[in-house]
Parts: sequence; C-alpha cells; structure tokens
Amino acid sequence: MKKQNTDIPVYDLDKFRHVHREHTPSAFGYNNLNRSKHIEGFELYSSEGLISSVGPLKSAFYRISITLEGTLDMKIGLDVYHHQPRTISLTYPNQVFAKDNISADAFGYYMLFSPDFLNELVPSVKMASEFPFYDVSGTPLFRLEEDELSSIVKLIFNINDELQHQDTGRVKAVKMYLYLILLAAKRSYEKQQLHINANRNDNSSIVSRFRKLVGMHYLAKRQVAEYAELLAISPNHLNRVVKTATGHTASDTIKEMLLMEAMSLLKYTNQSVAEIAYKLDFSDPASFNRFFKAGTAETPLYYRTKHN
Repeated sequence: MKKQNTDIPVYDLDKFRHVHREHTPSAFGYNNLNRSKHIEGFELYSSEGLISSVGPLKSAFYRISITLEGTLDMKIGLDVYHHQPRTISLTYPNQVFAKDNISADAFGYYMLFSPDFLNELVPSVKMASEFPFYDVSGTPLFRLEEDELSSIVKLIFNINDELQHQDTGRVKAVKMYLYLILLAAKRSYEKQQLHINANRNDNSSIVSRFRKLVGMHYLAKRQVAEYAELLAISPNHLNRVVKTATGHTASDTIKEMLLMEAMSLLKYTNQSVAEIAYKLDFSDPASFNRFFKAGTAETPLYYRTKHN
C-alpha cells in the first residue's frame, strides 16, 4: 500500500504483505505459496520473515498470533501486552495495532482472515458474542496451557497441509480448522476468566472498558463526558477511577490514542505536518508540534524522518 493522502491506513489482506513480511525461503503457509493455491480471505504464516516493527496501523481483518518461543511487545489501542511462550493474541478489524521489541529467538505462527471468511460457521455480526475475546470488554491476549497450545498448533499444521495441496473441500476444511482454533481459544479463555472475574473489582472493569472504547471512538469522541455516557457513569467518577488506576487522567488517555493516530499518519502517509495538524483538529501546526513533542520527545518531522 503506497503512502497517500488518506487517514490512518486501514490495510486489506491483499495490500498488507509488504508491511509485515520480508523475503524468506520458508515454505510454510502463504510465504512462498503459489497464487493458484491461495484461499480468498485467509492467510497463514510462521514468524520467520516477520518485519521487526509493525504499526501503529489499522487492519480490515482478524488476526490470531501464537508465540512458541521468545518475546515481543504488542500494543492494541492503548494497551501494551507482552508476548511470551504460550501466548495467544486475537485482534479484530479496525483496532489500532503495533508490534515491536521482537526478540532474536522469537518464533510462532499467525493467521489473518477477513470479517466474512467464517460466515458459514459464525456470521460476522456474531463474532464478538460467540468469542468473548473479540468483544470490547474482552481481553485480547492470554497464555495457553501446554496441552491447549499443542492442540492449536496441530490444527495450524492441518491448515498448512490443506494449503499446500488442492484436495476436495480444502476451503471448507480450512474454515473448520480455523473455527476449532477459535473454539479452543474460547474454552481456555473462559476457564481463565472465571478466576480473573472472581478477583476483579468494578473499578478495574470500568478502566478496561474505557480504554477499549477510546481505542474505538477517539476520532469522533474527544470529551471525557462522552465516554462516561457510554459507560453509564458520571465524568467525575470516570476521571477519579482512571486516575487512581493509571496515574493519568481520562483526558490524558484520549490524548495518548490521538498521539498514536498522529504517529501512524506521519509514518504511513505523505500528508504534511500542517495537514495532519488540521485533520486532528489542532488550531495550528505549532500546537500540534508541541503536543507531539510532549508525547514523544521528538518533533513530527524528526519522527517521520526516522521511520522512513
């Protein structure tokens, strides 16, 4: 996907490969798969050849990542997560996403699939209700038990076998294996949530939901009161709970998400600093420069130069 004067890039599967892959001789999954064997709306890779730093950006598809060895940091919206062995992460379309600090020994697998790929098994409108980690109140990353990891890896290899051949029913088989992976993740997630929910207070739930809502609505909703209304609480209560839990105000949280948007526009588009400033509703480029430098200790121009 070439840089162009658009908002933060939202990548489709057919335009995403150069953003996350380097050339490698690996024959696993889609890496060097003949185009005649591609399945529309689905891709599978090992982490061999994964670019060391991706995002922040948005994707128009679901993503499942499993780490077997090593570590990496993943940012989904405002929340930073640490992948380690046996970690699975599951993200949904239009989340702001970034991946960084990938260790030299990191290895795993990841799958990308379009919103309608599993429509025969789960309509896209029901994905969040069917799989709670895809819901706004859900947790997109957790660790699997050894037996759970082993079962999912076997299903991944079943998918890879289907991709490498062109046997009857291969597309439906891939969809069924993918559904079984999501089902296995759901069973593990539900067991873990029973324990977490028993030890979680209402305030931590409010903070988690608030941060996820900001990640979804930060461009249209800039006021704390708008999120308080979505959460059915007062703005003062929201501010107090967020400040107690994070040390930052609710307004700071919204600004943090806005900063990620600015970083992505600088990294992935050709818009001038002034154009970005006005697009993000700053009164002038100087105000935007001060905002950006306060959040990154770098000027917008320096950040753009460093990442291009």
